[in-house]
Amino acid sequence: MKPFGSSLVLAAALLLPLTSLAQAAPHTLALKGDFHGPLGIQLWSVRNQMAKDVPGTLAWVHDQGFREVELAGTYGLGAEQFRQALDHAGLRATSMHVDYDALSDSLDKVLDHARTLGVQYIGVAWIPHQGQFNPEMARKAAADFNRFGKAAHQRGMQFFYHTHGYEFQPAADGTIPFDVLVRATDPQDVKYEMDVFWVTRPGQNPVALLQEYPGRWMLMHVKGMKKGTPTHDFSGGAPADAEVAVGQGQIDYPAILRTAAKLGLKEYYIEDETTDPIGNIPQSIRFLETVRF
Repeated sequence: MKPFGSSLVLAAALLLPLTSLAQAAPHTLALKGDFHGPLGIQLWSVRNQMAKDVPGTLAWVHDQGFREVELAGTYGLGAEQFRQALDHAGLRATSMHVDYDALSDSLDKVLDHARTLGVQYIGVAWIPHQGQFNPEMARKAAADFNRFGKAAHQRGMQFFYHTHGYEFQPAADGTIPFDVLVRATDPQDVKYEMDVFWVTRPGQNPVALLQEYPGRWMLMHVKGMKKGTPTHDFSGGAPADAEVAVGQGQIDYPAILRTAAKLGLKEYYIEDETTDPIGNIPQSIRFLETVRF
């Protein structure tokens, strides 16, 4: 691994004209197997490194072969500065996660930042709630999602919601809140990002869920689950050691990726929340480069 550089590099880089590196770089990883992506990385995976050294971490991401990233914050930089940092690293932000309350309170401002960053997809990964997430909460969130989605579409972007596990706990009458979220939202304005780990954790079958809602899934988080990790857990959380490099655990990725490709998902991102992302991300890439359906 190339050592991360000093954050002073970023300050110097931002004084220079933007290079053409981002435009000249290949669009995505060169995947040699049956899975063709496009494959990017959720920068949350390297959040600890980003907090210390933005340019050095982005350079490392580029060195792994990535050209697309999904954002989860800008690490103290403004939208314009972070866009410049990405451009200088030869990376393009195609998607971003934002805080639910930020969208609720400052929708236009958040969308302005998203446009500056150049993303096509903007979504949330957590619905604030107390206690068990229930159908009533899902209906309220769905109404907000419709508002967010309509506003995003008017700006030429696509809103989405990222699954996190708690949405699949059935209510007393058997209603599953995730079903409410999907069925009560506009199919054009609101799409979904399947986090395969957080779908598997509550006991869902990712292949069946993809097939149940064709046309609603647009993005995917690709991450591995350690063999023996309990499922039917609706907490939205997991132990730090429950995740492993993609292809090393109990998730059947060839079947999932085959189904996702048939259904036309647009973007895939490795999200690594293991205890060693720098060591595990290259292993995940090698698996996905050669995966066979």
